Amino acid sequence: MPDSKNAAQTCLDLLTDPPRWLRLAAAALAVALVANLFYHGAQPYAVGLIPSPWDKPVHLAFFGGMAGLAWIVLGGRGAGAHLGAIGIAVGIGLLDEVAQLRLPGRSVDVTDFAADFVGAALAVLLLLAMRARRPRAA
Repeated sequence: MPDSKNAAQTCLDLLTDPPRWLRLAAAALAVALVANLFYHGAQPYAVGLIPSPWDKPVHLAFFGGMAGLAWIVLGGRGAGAHLGAIGIAVGIGLLDEVAQLRLPGRSVDVTDFAADFVGAALAVLLLLAMRARRPRAA
């Protein structure tokens, strides 16, 4: 049976210093999620699917996840990557809100956009905290 501490450390290493294969997989997953967001968000069944205020945790989780994927794609190194991960997630959130301007029954909601930003920022802060706790190689 594998040592759980070693398994946890391996997962932490993958998130805080992602190898190329993981960065490519994260990029593919992000593209698939964004495509689904825009496709399904434009369908009539999306109107009122998750009523307010219960949609805010969904925004937090989805855009936090997008920031996490962007962090992995960008390698999670340096302020540019940290801000880039937040910027990518928030940019997608902004595009999603703007796309709703042309959709019947949908509307732009500043609190949705705020939840997108908070989710993205929290995800990056969590990843930074995980990286800070990571033991240095001797």
